[in-house]
Amino acid sequence: MPIIDRTDLYTHLYAEIIDEITRADGALIDTAIDAAIQEAKTYLARYDLAQLFGTVTTAPAITDEYLKTLVKDIACWRLIRLCNTSVDYAAFRSAYQDAVAALNNIMKGLAQPDWPYAGTDNLNIPDGTTVSWHSNTRRENHY
Repeated sequence: MPIIDRTDLYTHLYAEIIDEITRADGALIDTAIDAAIQEAKTYLARYDLAQLFGTVTTAPAITDEYLKTLVKDIACWRLIRLCNTSVDYAAFRSAYQDAVAALNNIMKGLAQPDWPYAGTDNLNIPDGTTVSWHSNTRRENHY
């Protein structure tokens, strides 16, 4: 059970617009949703993806409306790329770019949502702002 389904897209696009874009082919909607989920997962590798997105057999353990909105923005953009009939193309492109920018900020550690981290019990939280610094050993040249 994915984090969003076909009916969740109705908050962003009307049902008749989705039917017109996909020509009433539900497989295209499922493909756009699956691709959007996979794209969001690529940015959120440090978090527990099974709890955030669920699996094929289980629902997500955490219901986060912000994450759902980001995935819906990406899924709608993927649908609109097929055909942008009766849709403001620029607005959806902007929403897609904003969603990707937000996911990128989460990935970089600039924004830290209250989501469980992968492989931890949330007591040992990985630091997203670490900096690695090193240099070569100093040369001692004498002439």
